[in-house]
Amino acid sequence: MTIYPFTLQLGPIAITGYGLMMMVAFLMAGWVIQVDLRHRRMNEEYAADIVFAAVIGGIIGAKLWYVFLTGEWNSLFRRGGFVWYGGFLGGLVAVVLNGWRKGVSPRWTMELTAAALPLGHALGRVGCFLVNDDYGIPSTLPWAMKFPDGLPPTTVANLEQMHVTFPANTDPTQLVAVHPTQIYETAALLFVFWWLWRLRGHHHGTGWLFGVYLVLAGAERLLVEFVRAKDDRLLGPFTLAQATSAILVIVGLYLLRRFRNPEPPVPVPPALEPRSAAASSPPSPAPVARGTRGP
Repeated sequence: MTIYPFTLQLGPIAITGYGLMMMVAFLMAGWVIQVDLRHRRMNEEYAADIVFAAVIGGIIGAKLWYVFLTGEWNSLFRRGGFVWYGGFLGGLVAVVLNGWRKGVSPRWTMELTAAALPLGHALGRVGCFLVNDDYGIPSTLPWAMKFPDGLPPTTVANLEQMHVTFPANTDPTQLVAVHPTQIYETAALLFVFWWLWRLRGHHHGTGWLFGVYLVLAGAERLLVEFVRAKDDRLLGPFTLAQATSAILVIVGLYLLRRFRNPEPPVPVPPALEPRSAAASSPPSPAPVARGTRGP
């Protein structure tokens, strides 16, 4: 199967599949947070604050992480050159700081963003697929794909630079079918989103759900890296992304243990109170910290 990049040409402007799906990812993640806030009877407008901070911090973090990996400072001003973990950490810092500015604790921020993160990540991986980037190692499976115009093309020469070995005298220009790891991640992350959405009504402490996200998303990335074509290595065959994933799994397990016990109802920060409740005096009773299970 041979796949080519998707580009939408609007006059002189070329919109790549990655740019399009990045926009969709942020919008859908924001919508999910808004629906969650509505089910919790909280201020839905806070979803827009989260998305705005995530866009700014995520783009800056993704770019800086790419520069850290490659040393290419000029990539700061190019359209491409984004790394998920840099975007995740940059976005997390920006959203937490924005919440702190509004009086929302990090625990509430973690609770509200846990389900939205894997959905946004899954849609972002669709964008990677549409530009033929972030593919895997060679494969003979029926669904293996060739990317002749990929970033870079899946030729023998390019894959050898990503620590893939071929028999001697193999034509370096030969196009090779590879694992579509973008699709693997999309499927896995959509499952993570589905599972976290079902767990919103948990009876653990506020922030527990974010621990579940870190464990599942970290494990997913750690495993898929074994079939990713990568040019970075940290320790033998292990990549920097795997090391980062392992750290996030450990942090997630700590959060699961830290917030596993039920807690008394916690007053909701004023920024999360419904407008009608926030405007009234005295304020109406605040919703409890635990989530409300949706339909």
